[in-house]
Amino acid sequence: MKLGVNTVLFKDFSLRQAMAAIKMAGYDGVELSALRGMCEHLALDGWQAQQAEVQGLSKQYGLELLSMEVGILDEAVLEKAFAAARSLGIPVVNVGPGGISGDEGSLKECLQTLQQRAKKAAEYGVTLGCQAHVGCAVYNTPTTLRMVDEIHADALGVDMDPSHIYRAGELPEIALSQVISRVRHIHIRDCLGKGPSPGEPMNQICGRGDINLMGYFKALVDAKYDGPICLEVIGPSQSLQAATAIAAESRGYMNACLKALT
Repeated sequence: MKLGVNTVLFKDFSLRQAMAAIKMAGYDGVELSALRGMCEHLALDGWQAQQAEVQGLSKQYGLELLSMEVGILDEAVLEKAFAAARSLGIPVVNVGPGGISGDEGSLKECLQTLQQRAKKAAEYGVTLGCQAHVGCAVYNTPTTLRMVDEIHADALGVDMDPSHIYRAGELPEIALSQVISRVRHIHIRDCLGKGPSPGEPMNQICGRGDINLMGYFKALVDAKYDGPICLEVIGPSQSLQAATAIAAESRGYMNACLKALT
């Protein structure tokens, strides 16, 4: 397993500053944020102009490009993301499912769209990762299972975020075993309470919230998962010092879990 940080945590800072801080915190790699309107450390319109810089920073700081987060299912945006991922050597492009929870029509439409986007991802040789998301059509384990059962595409993988599953009223350490065969990426953070939001950034630090993350890591180890695990902390802007502290404390907790389990 390789530990990384989604650069959205450092949304007010340059990619260089983000990578320097993430390296200092002891991580193996990064998830590049390409989230329009939130954090575009990789701007998909004209991404080619950033390719040399991104690859140079990856080499300079010794951080693997583990994944990219785009969030949306827009066809034109994702095609640019897939092209960028192929050129940069990024194996997974992560999205949210969109749609509305508890609406069968919305779920069917979501699954049809994901089927089409997974087909396009396959053409570029990358994996489309989709996570269950609070409020969306795919939001818990049963709807995640609908997704993987109905979409027969190797290029579609589950991006399993325990905080969304926890806020859906489930125990992530138990739910994980039901989908682990299709998990290709992990977004990770903690949270206090059932939401609907994950809370303030400092309460998303691994080990500070209510999720049984030790149990979750045990389930990953038991399943011999060997993919990326990327810290994704969202919310109000943080100072560079605070963002670095969030990353460092989370890495320390995750590393301690893994050392105890392996």
